[in-house]
Amino acid sequence: MTGRADTPLWTPSNERALSTNIAAFARHVGIDPLDPGALYRWSISDLDHFWRAVWDVCEIVGEPGDRVHLPGDTLAEARFFPDATLNVAENLLAHLPVDRPALVAYTETGRFGGLSAAELRAAVASCAAVFRAAGVHVGDRVVVMLPNGIEAIVAMLAATSIGAVFASASPDFGVPAILDRFGQIEPVAFIGCAEYQYAGKHIDCRAKLAEVANGLPTATLRLATGPSSDVNGFESWDEVLAQHADAELTFTRLPFDHPWYVLFSSGTTGKPKCIVHRSGGVLLMHAKEQRISADVRAGDVVTYYSTTGWMMWNWLASLLATGATVVAYDGSPMHPTQHQLFGIAEAEGITLLGVSAKFIDSLAQNELDIAGAHDLSALRTICSTGSPLSPRGFDYVYAHVKRDVHLASISGGTDLCGCFVGGVPTLPVYSGEIQAAALGMAVEFVDEHGSPLDAGDGAGELVCTQPFPSQPLGFWGDEPFGPRGPKYLATYYERFPGTWAHGDFASWTRHTTHPDVRGAVIHGRSDATLNPGGVRIGTADIYRVVDALPEVAESLAFGQQVDSDVRIVLAVRLAEGVAYSDDLVAVLKARIRSALSPRHVPAVIVAVDDLPRTFSGKLVELAVADAVNGRVVRNRDSIANPDALDAIVAAVAERAEL
Repeated sequence: MTGRADTPLWTPSNERALSTNIAAFARHVGIDPLDPGALYRWSISDLDHFWRAVWDVCEIVGEPGDRVHLPGDTLAEARFFPDATLNVAENLLAHLPVDRPALVAYTETGRFGGLSAAELRAAVASCAAVFRAAGVHVGDRVVVMLPNGIEAIVAMLAATSIGAVFASASPDFGVPAILDRFGQIEPVAFIGCAEYQYAGKHIDCRAKLAEVANGLPTATLRLATGPSSDVNGFESWDEVLAQHADAELTFTRLPFDHPWYVLFSSGTTGKPKCIVHRSGGVLLMHAKEQRISADVRAGDVVTYYSTTGWMMWNWLASLLATGATVVAYDGSPMHPTQHQLFGIAEAEGITLLGVSAKFIDSLAQNELDIAGAHDLSALRTICSTGSPLSPRGFDYVYAHVKRDVHLASISGGTDLCGCFVGGVPTLPVYSGEIQAAALGMAVEFVDEHGSPLDAGDGAGELVCTQPFPSQPLGFWGDEPFGPRGPKYLATYYERFPGTWAHGDFASWTRHTTHPDVRGAVIHGRSDATLNPGGVRIGTADIYRVVDALPEVAESLAFGQQVDSDVRIVLAVRLAEGVAYSDDLVAVLKARIRSALSPRHVPAVIVAVDDLPRTFSGKLVELAVADAVNGRVVRNRDSIANPDALDAIVAAVAERAEL
C-alpha cells in the first residue's frame, strides 16, 4: 500500500455497486462491473469505442456520423465525432421529468419557483423567439450577468437552441472585471439582473447594469430581470418574453465542434483568456461525468452550489440532460445559517449535493451537526471541488453529515469544463484522496523532465497524454484561432510537448483493496493562478486595480496555502512618501472589492521596499509563491534581487504572527 491510510471511510456494498450507472456501462461494453481498473484501462486504450459507448448509453440526441476519434498531427489538433450534428439545448430538454418539476429555484428566503418540463420548454421557446426577433444569429454571442436562477438557465438554453454562443458572469463581479471578459467577445445581447440578495443584503445593480451596457456597444438587445427592472436602455425580461408566449420551440442542429460556451481564464498575464468550448465536447464530457461517474439517474433531484461565474454552473445546467430535477440556489450557503443547503436538500429530497471543499472545511471547523438536524435519507452523493478537500473534511462528512454517502472529490477546471480525476461509486473512499482518474482521461503526474511518476514517487505536474472531446476549440482573439493559436499552444501544450499540461501539482496513491487503481491527491496550483476557496482568480485583474492607485508604485499577488485552502497575499511597493497603515490597507481592499469582487480581496497585504524580478525586469510570482509556501524556489538563480524575495517571506510571516 502507498497511501495515507489503508482503511476506507466508506465502501459500497456489492449490491449497491452493481446497481450504479457505471456498473451498467461496464456491462454494456463487456467488462466486469466490479473491476473499475479494467474499465478505466479500456477507456483510455480504445477511444473510438469508449466515446461512442458514452454517446449511446447517455442517449445523446443527434447524428453521430461514422467517425469517432480523428487523430491530428498533434494532440491539440485531434477531433471527435467530426461528422456529427447535434443541438445542446435539444439534448438538455430531451429527457426532462414528467411527474415532478424540471427546474426549481431557491433564494435565501426559500423556494422561489419551479418549472415543469412543459413550462421550461415554453420559456426557452419564448426567449429564443426574442433573440431571433432581435436579429441574433448562429455564432453571435449572448452574455448574462445573472445570479444562479431560472433566468440564467433559460437564457443559455434559448441561445444554444438557435446556435448562439453563451457566456456568463456573476453579478458580484465589478464593472471592469465584467467588461474585461464580455468586451472581448463583442456580444449582441446582454441580460442582467437589476437586483439580487446575498447574505441577507439587498444589492441594487441598476447603476452597474447601465455602466456595463455602455461598455458593450455591440449589445443592441438589453434585458433586465427582477422587480426593479426599470433600467434606462433595458427592456423587462418578463414583459418581452410574454410577448412571445406562444412561440414554437425549435432547434438548430450544428457540428459537434460548434461553440457552446465562452469561459474565461483567470487573467494571470493580462485580460482573461476567452476559452471557446465545443458544444459536443462539453455535452459528452458532462454526460459521462454525471450519468456514469456521478450516478445521476432519471427521477433524481440534484444541485451544485455555484455562481454563474464558475464552471460548476455550466456543469449544473447540463444535469438537465439526465432526467433529474435541477435545483438552482441563489444566495449565500451560510445564510441565514450554515444549515441552508442541507435544509434545501431535506425539503427537495436531493440525491446529489455539490459544494466546494472550502464549504465542507468551514462546517468541519465549526463542528456542525448535520446528521442530527436533517433527514438526508435521499442523499446518495456529495461532490466536492474547487480546491483539495482536506482529510478533516472527509472525516467530518462521514461523522457528521451522512455515513452511507458517496463523497466524490473531483478536480478539473475551466480549461476543459470537466474533470481529470474524480469519484467512482464502485470504489472505496479514502480520507484526503480523490478516488481515481476519470474515465477516458489518460492522466499522468510527471516530474520536471516529463517522466511519469507512480504512487510513492512524490508530487508532479498533472498532464493528459491523450486527447479528449472537451479540449477547447481555442482562445477568442488568438491568431490564428484554433488548435494552432500561439496563446492556446503556450498555455497547455508547450511545457511537455505531446501532452496537455494542466497546472496542478498532484501525486498518486494505491491501496490493497484495489491495487490496480491509483487514487490522487491534489496539492494545489503549479502556476500563477490564485485559487482561494476554489474560485480561480488571476493576478492581472488585481494589478489593473491596485497599480492604478497613486499610493502604489508596484504590486505582486500570490497564493499562500493555509490548512486546506489558499488565501491571497498582496505585496506592494508604495509610492515615495506613502506610509503603510491600516487605513491604507482598508483603502486597497475596498478598491479591489468595488472594482472586481469580494473574492479578489487579499487576506493579507504587506509592504516591502522592492519586489523580486528577473534580470529582464519581470516580476516572479511563482518564485514568491514557492518561497512563502515552503517549496523549493525553482528559478532563484534567475532573480536579480533575491533579497527582495526573502523580505516578502519575512513580511508575510510577521503579519501571520500579529
